[in-house]
Amino acid sequence: MSEIHGFAVHAAGAHLLAYKYDPGELQTHEVEIKISHCGVCHSDVHLIDNDWGISKYPFIPGHEIVGTVVGVGSGVKDRTMGERVGVGWQADSCGICEWCRQGQEHLCAKSQPTCVGRNGGFADRVRVNSRFAVPIPTAIESENAAPLMCGGITVYAPLMNYGVRPSSRVGVIGIGGLGHLGVQFAKAFGAEVTAFSTSKDKEAEAKELGAHEFVNTRDTGALKKVAGSFDFLLSTVSADQDWQAYVSALRPKGTFCIVGASPSPLQIQGASLIHSQKAIAGSNTGSPHELSEMLNVAARHGIKAVTEKFAMAKANDAVTKVKKNQVRYRAVLTN
Repeated sequence: MSEIHGFAVHAAGAHLLAYKYDPGELQTHEVEIKISHCGVCHSDVHLIDNDWGISKYPFIPGHEIVGTVVGVGSGVKDRTMGERVGVGWQADSCGICEWCRQGQEHLCAKSQPTCVGRNGGFADRVRVNSRFAVPIPTAIESENAAPLMCGGITVYAPLMNYGVRPSSRVGVIGIGGLGHLGVQFAKAFGAEVTAFSTSKDKEAEAKELGAHEFVNTRDTGALKKVAGSFDFLLSTVSADQDWQAYVSALRPKGTFCIVGASPSPLQIQGASLIHSQKAIAGSNTGSPHELSEMLNVAARHGIKAVTEKFAMAKANDAVTKVKKNQVRYRAVLTN
């Protein structure tokens, strides 16, 4: 196989530079994917800046990958040449621990992220364990599918795992890269959906995406008016909030689920959880099985990411706009 060409970051916060590497021999369990599209997730920004202290330089970011299989390892039985596939946050796992054996590979202690300690999708090609290359339904365009591989599963998995159903009253906090997908999936689950945002100008768009109601969280009295209203609240924001007010907005036995990490610890009164049996939870991305299920649901219900397209060579421009929250709603690089 020939060298792989992409755009790598060589130090924390640095600009992406043209980069090439020799991937070596294709391993028996691997597939090589010719990349057509790669989303720019806010997690890529965190990795570029080493906000989490896990980045290893130089590396090529990118973990919302869509492309075509152009190489198949000798032991691969589940993928074929020419197949269109997607890759998300995870590229490999141990395959033998209790979580892998349960089909929850994303919880594996030896989970291998797609672009941590390895090179990701801001490139012409990428290699991953074939189990983590998920077929893309024909009904979804590649540009719209790419952000589903991380952003989509991040909001789909908690809705599924915490039992959202048609009778549920769901609130989605933050109508951005994650939240605009969360609204669409919650609607597909048949739930009554309320969008929460600090941007009043997003109300019309949130309702077009499927929200039945809209709460402007800059209105200090707005949260108080919806106290005791929700079975499930999904927080996609990464800024500090009045978390206690959101817990108060839950109905008895309601769950407040966090998929966007705020910088400060959550301040929650224990009694407010005890009295009405409320819960606070988190959610990771999702397993290959859940990714496949999510993509099929998206195809069936016409769910897609709202995207802004950039040429792969303009990756720095895309990253800058994502850092400044100027993309509505997901940036996608194209080859």
